[in-house]
Amino acid sequence: MSIAKEFRDFINRGNVVDLAVGVIIGAAFGKIVASLVGDVLMPPIGYLLGGVDFSNIAITLKSATGGDPKTAVVVKIGTFINTCIDFLIVAFCIFLVVKGFNRLRKKEEAKPAEPPAPTEDQKLLTEIRDILKAK
Repeated sequence: MSIAKEFRDFINRGNVVDLAVGVIIGAAFGKIVASLVGDVLMPPIGYLLGGVDFSNIAITLKSATGGDPKTAVVVKIGTFINTCIDFLIVAFCIFLVVKGFNRLRKKEEAKPAEPPAPTEDQKLLTEIRDILKAK
């Protein structure tokens, strides 16, 4: 089997395409959540905490030398806090989606399948049985 055929068979599986779509949508959703946290949630939280801007919270371990800011060694705690809040929001949203999906799946499983209607042969055999019992 050639590599091209194996690759085509691999791609044609539904799981690969579903995974690709999930990754793309997840990346877009991550951008939306990052904007929600950075632009909508954190400013009011910072305001309530006395005007604190979390993205600017940092610990400088070594100052920049020679006017080049890239030489500074800085621990950006505020960025880490924003990222943690991003993660919590994404995790909560995924939890809600999975919970809803499981609820829908349980409803589908809870419905008992109706037994199939008897075939004409079965109906005829039932009538014969009933007649024989009656005699």
